Amino acid sequence: MRGIFVNAVLVLVGVSVLAFFFFPTMLWSWIVVGPLVALGTFDMIQTKRSIPRNFPVLGHMRYLLELIRPEIHQYFVETDTGGVPFDRDQRSLVYQRAKGVRDTIPFGTKEDLYATGYEWVNHSMVPGHHTADEMRITIGGPDCRQPYSASLLNISAMSYGSLSQNAILALSQGARLGNFAHNTGEGGISPYHFEGGGDLIWQIGTGYFGSRTADGKFCPELYREAAVHPQVKMIELKLSQGAKPGHGGILPAAKVTQEISAIRKVPMGKDVLSPPGHSAFSTPIELLELISKLRELSGGKPVGFKLCVGKRREFLAVCKAMLTTGITPDFISVDGGEGGTGAAPLEFSNHIGAPLFEGLIFVHNALVGYGVRKKIRILASGKVTSGFGMLKRLALGADACYSARGMMLALGCIQALKCNSNHCPVGVATQDPSLTVGLVPAAKSVRVANFHRETIESLCEMLGAIGLSSSSDLRPWHIMHRISPTEVKHYGEIYDFLDEGELLRDPLPESYRRACESASASTFSHYAAI
Repeated sequence: MRGIFVNAVLVLVGVSVLAFFFFPTMLWSWIVVGPLVALGTFDMIQTKRSIPRNFPVLGHMRYLLELIRPEIHQYFVETDTGGVPFDRDQRSLVYQRAKGVRDTIPFGTKEDLYATGYEWVNHSMVPGHHTADEMRITIGGPDCRQPYSASLLNISAMSYGSLSQNAILALSQGARLGNFAHNTGEGGISPYHFEGGGDLIWQIGTGYFGSRTADGKFCPELYREAAVHPQVKMIELKLSQGAKPGHGGILPAAKVTQEISAIRKVPMGKDVLSPPGHSAFSTPIELLELISKLRELSGGKPVGFKLCVGKRREFLAVCKAMLTTGITPDFISVDGGEGGTGAAPLEFSNHIGAPLFEGLIFVHNALVGYGVRKKIRILASGKVTSGFGMLKRLALGADACYSARGMMLALGCIQALKCNSNHCPVGVATQDPSLTVGLVPAAKSVRVANFHRETIESLCEMLGAIGLSSSSDLRPWHIMHRISPTEVKHYGEIYDFLDEGELLRDPLPESYRRACESASASTFSHYAAI
């Protein structure tokens, strides 16, 4: 559209020159055309709004429609997603915080306090006070030589390739401004990750992009070369992701530029399909040995793995392998089946993988039950967009959170649902230069940092209101959940939470017994005890 507008202006100028000599009366049309040309020119040079920057003049129609009827955008999004509810309040909250505008509301709560599913926390008569600087944790177990001080909120995995270079640069710059970490996604580390200057969590998936041989196997030498870079603070081995667990990553051929081909070491002109599973290990013990190897090759940096919980016995097998080998990851990232910002098959996105809360509670319980929880941090990912969302995840077992959706909205994402088509109108999820130009990193990075800061401050205020001295004091019973209009339970009553070492003693908890007995440190397959 920028090119079309420029060409249209050039044609108008040419016609005006001719009109000056042959049809002078036509110059009166500039009373109408002139302001539109001026508006379009301003649209192209301003840096705050991506839509009018990419679609001069025409882009203002979106804002006009939302001003008149906000429900119009809601209708189109719900129609395009097959009627899936869209939380416009959460989107508005992210936009407001990213832009640094007031996020208070008049006339009380917008929620139905007596509706099934309504949640809240009870405040204290002796509230406290916290600062954002306190909202950090140290990640690094007993074998880690370079522990990392991490924010409680960080940028979740989104690869360069899925996102544009300007989006990656803005995220990395935002992470630097706000002193939090940026997960690279499985697509490898690009020059824009480094250029932005933010702390990086390098994610390595089944394709081993950035650390692979020509035939797609893991390459220790290439891995070491990148892992020791001072900006790389942690390494995350991706076993599965919430959007499509058990399914490899997808990068459409339309998004594979020559630069991305070089970074990932993949051919041009073909969809980049990561294998469903890893080739570098095949048993729980081999997984932990790989984690130990990755930690050593990186110079002792924190190394962990990410998964969306599937078969419970498989994760319990990894826990048993921790006891057998004495090797523990420094952190585990738990993704929910409801997560995901990129391309995924519909059935996988909707029906495969445990939802975040079930997965998070199970992982926390398993680590507690086998007595290794104190050595391992848990990061939670899956639709984190608010301070209350963070507080709830921390209460249910997480130590820190990832956000992908919130960070994309902070960049200016309007959820046009074009992520997998290379036609993202705001330049976030596309490699089309005519669209990526609409996203100006210097402006959007500030919004990313704003969203992070104000969300953390919201968490601080809520912790103070509850009367807790630290986020680590949050427990399941702090979160109240309305079961029906007349019944309320806290999460400690809704879910079972295990005691330290409970899975090491007889009798085993009945809800874990079958999975524990079928889990073996030597295999991911079903184990029949002899």
